[in-house]
Amino acid sequence: MKFLDQAKIYIRSGNGGAGSVSFRREKFIPQGGPDGGDGGKGGDVWITAMDGLNTLIDFRYQQHFKAQTGHHGQGRQMHGGKGEDVILKVPVGTQVLDEDKETVLLDMDHAGMTEMLLRGGNGGWGNTRFKGPSNQAPTHANPGQEGQERWIWLRLKLIADIGLAGLPNAGKSTFLAAASAARPKIADYPFTTLTPNLGMVDLSPSERFVIADIPGLIEGASEGAGLGTRFLGHVERSASLIHLIDGTQDDVAGAYRTIRHELEAYGEGLGEKTEILALNKIDALTPEMREEKAAELEAVSGVKPYLVSGVSGEGVTELLRAAWAEVRKTRGEIAIVDDEEVPIESPGGWQP
Repeated sequence: MKFLDQAKIYIRSGNGGAGSVSFRREKFIPQGGPDGGDGGKGGDVWITAMDGLNTLIDFRYQQHFKAQTGHHGQGRQMHGGKGEDVILKVPVGTQVLDEDKETVLLDMDHAGMTEMLLRGGNGGWGNTRFKGPSNQAPTHANPGQEGQERWIWLRLKLIADIGLAGLPNAGKSTFLAAASAARPKIADYPFTTLTPNLGMVDLSPSERFVIADIPGLIEGASEGAGLGTRFLGHVERSASLIHLIDGTQDDVAGAYRTIRHELEAYGEGLGEKTEILALNKIDALTPEMREEKAAELEAVSGVKPYLVSGVSGEGVTELLRAAWAEVRKTRGEIAIVDDEEVPIESPGGWQP
């Protein structure tokens, strides 16, 4: 299925149904009077976040969504029925933006979240409503109220606990395949990954989190080079980032600086996220080269990098354990006191 994370759509709520002008004319009832019913309310436009969806591809083939007009009123004081609503089903993590593509109207950040986007017009009154002492036979009724309309943008930001960052060919997809059941495309050329991939990491039955692999960044990505920073939004919600560095390249420090610059230039708090640094592809390095590259990275970053290999699996579990600790801190399950993990008890104590 094609991945689509942005879509512009037109939405319109239904008009209200018109009120009826009618008079009761029955045998043996000489003064029947007005009996026109009210029109029904127009349909509303709703949006709901659904589990099981991970792309906005449905909105590529249909961009116009219009709720039904309310049914018109009829004689014998029969009121019109409500128009049928329109419900937009989107993946969890979808943002609703105004037509300017900047103003965030809604953030559908959890499954089952349902919000009204546009309210349908009210139905018009029938002529029965206008009957009074001075006008016992009104000959007019109200038309239904007009519905609302607007253009909006839908922008998907995947819900992932950990994001993978790095240059093209840093081995992110290989690492994702080694760490989870995901099977992203892997090849020996840059920009193999063209769309984000999600993988579920299972360290144990009670230790599970989602990791996201996004297309690699290159120098100048914040100015549109390569695939730009379009897909960085998919790791905005993550607890922290795993920064993978290709250990087989000559300048590992330069690679680190490039990605750090692009993350900070993008903004949205990515530059301030906790970063777990890892030197990848160590299966292709001698023990001396491993130490040399690791020391070079530590000098430029100030932290000791993890040594991992997505191909052989070496060091992958240790790196995932570190990532799981960051996820737990973000969820409020643990705190770090004197470099030790301290569990945080939930309010109210133990519950059966």
